[in-house]
This record gives sequence, structure tokens and C-alpha cells, in this order.
Amino acid sequence: MTTYADGEAGQHWRATIAAAQAGDRHALDALVAGWLPLVYNIVGRALNGHADVDDVVQETMLRAVDNLGSLREPDSFRSWLVAIAMRQIRDRARRRTAPRLDESAPHGDAADFAELTVLRLQLEGQRREVAEAVPWLDDEDRQLLSLWWLEVAGELTRRELAAAVGISRQHAAVRVQRMKERLEVSRGIVRALDSACPDLRDLTARWPGRPDSVWRKRLARHIRGCGYCGDARETVVPAERLLVGIALVPVPVGFTLSLALGGKTAAAAAAGSVGWSAKVLGALTKPAVAVTAGATLAAGGAYIVVQPPDGPPAQAAVAPTAASTPVRQTPAAPSPSSSPSSSPSPSPSVTEKKTALYGSVVDAVDSAPAPGTAPAALPRRPASGIASTGGAHATMNHRGDAVTLTGQGYVLVRWQISPQYRAGSLVMPAWTGLKGKLFHVASGGGRRMDDPVSSTDASATGMGNSTTGYAVLPAGTQQMWQNEYFYVDGDVTLTVNERGADYGLNVFPTTWDAVEQDVTTGPDQGATRYGLVRDTGDDATPVPQYLTRAVPTDPATVAQRSDV
Repeated sequence: MTTYADGEAGQHWRATIAAAQAGDRHALDALVAGWLPLVYNIVGRALNGHADVDDVVQETMLRAVDNLGSLREPDSFRSWLVAIAMRQIRDRARRRTAPRLDESAPHGDAADFAELTVLRLQLEGQRREVAEAVPWLDDEDRQLLSLWWLEVAGELTRRELAAAVGISRQHAAVRVQRMKERLEVSRGIVRALDSACPDLRDLTARWPGRPDSVWRKRLARHIRGCGYCGDARETVVPAERLLVGIALVPVPVGFTLSLALGGKTAAAAAAGSVGWSAKVLGALTKPAVAVTAGATLAAGGAYIVVQPPDGPPAQAAVAPTAASTPVRQTPAAPSPSSSPSSSPSPSPSVTEKKTALYGSVVDAVDSAPAPGTAPAALPRRPASGIASTGGAHATMNHRGDAVTLTGQGYVLVRWQISPQYRAGSLVMPAWTGLKGKLFHVASGGGRRMDDPVSSTDASATGMGNSTTGYAVLPAGTQQMWQNEYFYVDGDVTLTVNERGADYGLNVFPTTWDAVEQDVTTGPDQGATRYGLVRDTGDDATPVPQYLTRAVPTDPATVAQRSDV
């Protein structure tokens, strides 16, 4: 088995493991708290957040605690624990073989692990792209990637990776290389789906919206033959360079781990159990409640991740990395310098207001600012994360396609208007079932959709041209930009009401940093114009049009003038 490097962290964990083996309740608490995040990341990424993740994590930790007394070398604990996790993942796959599990089916209440990775670690750019590419891999590749990701991040060694998979280091190198090649293909798919390729849109019209191997091959085949999709707009950084030093995804708040040792009770232990199991049962049934950094191990063996309502994400005690150093947190990307404006200017859509009651200001037709006009400063609102029923990247191309957004944070809605397929009057998407608040905080993407897009055709804008015709907005509807940014604090559903003009929406949970970077990108960086900040920092911020707290049978009937 692999051993930890010498050092203070290694010595600490050796002492903790030895104390836990001797029946020390607090040492066992620290051991569970310190290593649960590692197990959660391996299982979560291997199963892509499937509903079985909690069960597999539970079984892994249960077996580790139950068999801790048989571990002869505390230094080998990490290798031993990772091997247990991989066995449970493979056992779960075998149990699900008949009937075959539909991995593309919705996960119910389980969150897509790629989405969790992006939200909890606030990944942007190509790091986000890598996380979103993972669901496109097959089961075996995802299992291997769950270990390789942590190897590159400094949490595991190659020796531990090979031992957990049950192959030699030489064979592991070959397997990892093949997996990386398929990961790069998947990254290309993620980039292409974010593009405006009309041929790809035709192809994905039949795509159910969840990644799988069949569609990975179809989309990869298209990309190889498409000059638009195959043309990377920026240098593609290898995944291993992007993942160096990346943090573990924190265990979700409310995650509960029962350490009841296979259902044994204190009475059963007293009646006949001896040795290690009896020691642990005795510790777990003591009346004391041990509390460890963001987690509670209560009497009876229930380990519950907790955090204050306004506190940072819960994180258990730090497990040593491959070099016996604390887990390294990804540094926050520096925000672009703010606008030189000394005070925010009101959005063109915001009329003079006498009250700051929520919903008193609704988007209205506005004029485009001059291309060189820098935006006002973007207020930073609290963001604990957005869960989307469409995952990290929801593509909605057809009437009735919908996504429900839950939580607190920023959301990007990216417009794709295709009058070449069908021009005419555009029926706007609607926001329904609002619980809480929804604000329209900014517009970006480098252009409004009515800006010119061709140097050779003066009639061409993002809304169409004189040859194909145009997508025409209803009277009184505000002109959309390429990227529209919203802030959700609660629950709301966005539905495409495509009738008449052809259009589609891409919906992404995003971050304040990403919004700020978009709106502050101007003509000197290739954009048509700077973005526009609409957020005033309070309830006077406009709400979008076509928003209601009701849940109508036909979302297309939602009134243009929102009343919330």
C-alpha cells in the first residue's frame, strides 16, 4: 500500500487513525470528517451525481469504519479507503446491470455532479468546460477520471490510482491516456454546444438534452467535419494543467452519514461482539455529541454536515494530499477593474422611481448605449448557488422546453435567433411559478441582438436580414442582448414559447465574476459594445417582462407587464 510522505500532517493522521483504532470517539469523528470529502468527490464524479451517490458513500465509509481494526499500517489508510470506494462503485455497477440502469434518466433530487463542481468551486472558462465534459464519458472512463482528477489536483498518487483500479502503473498510464483523449473530445462537444452553428442546431433538435455515449459519437462526428465547430476560438489548455491544485467539492449541507455498522446495536455489541466492532459501537452510543469543523457526529453514529445560514460552505477537517499538505483551495479569479464611473447610472429601462418595493420597476423598451460607454459598477449580491433542472448547461430549442432554477445566485440566458429557419413575430419566453425574487441585473455578450453583424450586408443584424426576414418582437417588448443576466433568490421556471420566429435559449447558472467580466468587455477587446448593468443593488432593480408568480396552463399567456 502507498504511504503518506513524512511530515506534520502525516504524523497527525497516523496518530488519529491509531487513536480511532483504540476506540477513541473524538478520533473517529475527526477521521470521518477528514476523509468524507475525498470519498464524496470520488464517488460523486464516478457516478456523475446519480441518486446512488449517497448510498455508495455511505457504504464506503461504513465498511471503512467497520474494518478499521484490520488495518495494520495507518500510513496506508488513504490507499485502503480509496480502494474500498472503487470496489463499492464497481459493485454498484454490477448490481445495476440487470435491468440495465438508464444513466441518461433524470436523477430525481440528486444534483448533477458537474453542476455541483462548477457552482461550489465557482469554476469559469476552460476549468468549467472540463467539469461539464465529464458527464459525456462512459462509466469506466468516469470511474478512472474520478481518481485521475484527484491525482492531478494533488490529492492522490499514481501508485494509489493504479492500486484502486487493480492494475499496474504501466497499464494505468495507458488507460489514463485513452481516457484523456475521450475527455478532450467531450470538451470539444461542450464548446460546440455553446456556439451558434446552425448545422449543429439541426442535429441537436432530436437530442434529449442529457449526455450519453451515442450522442457523444454523433456530435464528435459533426465537429470533425465542421469548420465552424472545429475551430477553437482560443488556445485549448490541457486538462491536467487546469486541474492542478483544484479544491475538493465540499460535501453538501444536510448530507447525513449513518455509522450504525450494518445495523448492529449497542445491545448486540454487549451481548456478543468483541474487538474492534464492540469498541466502535461503544463509542458511537455514548451520549456525547462531538462537533467538528462544519459537521456533527451525534450519538447513534449519525454524521451530519452543517453550516450557519450565512456562513461559508461546510468543510470537514482537511485530509492530507499526496504530499501531506492541506487541501489547496482554488484562488478566486481577480475581478476585472471596475468601470471608471464613480456611481452607478440607472438602466435605460429604469424610469424614475418613487419606491423601492420589489416588482415596482419592470423592464421596458430602451435604447442601446453608445458602444464606447462603459457600464456602471455591478453590485455583488449573495450567491450560495443555483440548482438547475437542466444541469450546468440547459439547451431549449422547442416550444414547451423549460428549466426550473432554485437557490440564490446568477443565471445567464443566452439567445439564439434563427430567422433563416422561420422569420416573423417572436413569442417571448415566460418566467412562471416565482417564489421569492427574480431580478434582471445585466445585459452582455458584446452586442444587442439588433446590432449589425456583417461588414458586407448592411441589413444583417442578430434578428435577421433582408433576404431571410427578421424575428420581430411584440410591441413594447424590450430588445434582448446576446447574453441576459438574472439574479434568482428562490424558485422560478423559464419556458420557451416558440411560435412564429424560430429561437432557442441556453441557460447556465453563473457567477458575479463572470457577469462582471462579460459586461466590462468592450470594443477594444473585439466586442461591438460594452455590456449594460441594470442592477441598482436593491429592490428597485428591474424585474424581467413576462414574469408571474402563477403557474398558467399555457406560459405563452403570461402578460408582458409583470406583476409580482
